[in-house]
Amino acid sequence: MTAIFGNGNYCRDGIQHRKNSWQDSVLGTNFPIPQGRITLITSSRTMIPIPYDPLADDYTLMIGYWFNKGHTNLKKILDINRNLGRADDDHINRKMAKGDGKGHNMKLVEMEGSHTVQNDYELLDVHVEQCYTILVTTDKEPRDYYVVALFRFTKRESTTMGIIRYLNGKGGPSYEIPKPPVGWAWSLNQFCTFQWNLTASAARPNPQGSYKYGGINITRTITLANTAEKVDGKLRYAINGVSFVEPTTPLKLAEHYRVADKVFKYNIFQMSHHVEIGKWSPEKWMNYNLLDAVRRHTIQVFAHSRADVLISLDKCGMYNIRSKTWDKQYVGKQLYISLHSPNRSVRDEYNLPEDVMTCGVVEGMSRPPPFSS
Repeated sequence: MTAIFGNGNYCRDGIQHRKNSWQDSVLGTNFPIPQGRITLITSSRTMIPIPYDPLADDYTLMIGYWFNKGHTNLKKILDINRNLGRADDDHINRKMAKGDGKGHNMKLVEMEGSHTVQNDYELLDVHVEQCYTILVTTDKEPRDYYVVALFRFTKRESTTMGIIRYLNGKGGPSYEIPKPPVGWAWSLNQFCTFQWNLTASAARPNPQGSYKYGGINITRTITLANTAEKVDGKLRYAINGVSFVEPTTPLKLAEHYRVADKVFKYNIFQMSHHVEIGKWSPEKWMNYNLLDAVRRHTIQVFAHSRADVLISLDKCGMYNIRSKTWDKQYVGKQLYISLHSPNRSVRDEYNLPEDVMTCGVVEGMSRPPPFSS
């Protein structure tokens, strides 16, 4: 679960909200709630076995960067067309540590709600707002060890560390530190080793491999190209030339109250064909992993590169596609997809929750009739 700057909502990476995009908790869906920071751990139902032994203990590590300025000041900096610059600190669980480190092997077992083939890694490449579950066997000499986070793909690489302390351990951590990989090829190669665990169960008792995504007919392909340009003298990021501006009325609320025409327009961006690296043809489909690619909620796109994803638009609602880099997201690098049924039936989508707050043009309006059963 990831926190958003300031008054905002919380997006739950790895949790699927079937027929219930009201729970997606993005600003285009709901009125913002007060700020906070929380980590949510979601466990499988007791009837669904997990593909590894019970854990002796579990810990949550939130790795990121920290600005000393508050979120309001950060927004003001972006609003006057300035760059945020380098963060003041990197952190693990909002704490900074200094020193050198040496870690244990990490067995990857889950990412963003999907069980994976359980490969061992000395280093894991984790991009912005991605979530992994790893198993670590504490069978080393009982003393202190560092957890090392190496920040890459920035103008200046940096390192931050936390400490794992063995019970009754003696001695400080090692002075050896793993060197960060060089370039993006290492990251791409590791990404190719991630595989879906076809025999493990996830949200349902049936195994993940029963979902044969490789046999789905492709009905439409859309190319989304990142762009950046000046608008009224200010830098705006965009997708296919359209920069998103957060409205005062959440899009989903406006659509549900049938006043969408007062807030936004549908289908305002065009397909992008001018970006050579973004061109796609059906023949490329045969070169993809059509068996055990991991079903997930985030994907990294390397500089001057393309990422091809398969999306099953099989649930009514409104869904957000956005950059996970907050400053780019704030100045326009996001869009919404709306899937709605004219039947207005709970068989397609659940009703507006009773406790949803309203704002903007729908504030004070009578609630629309509930969907039929």
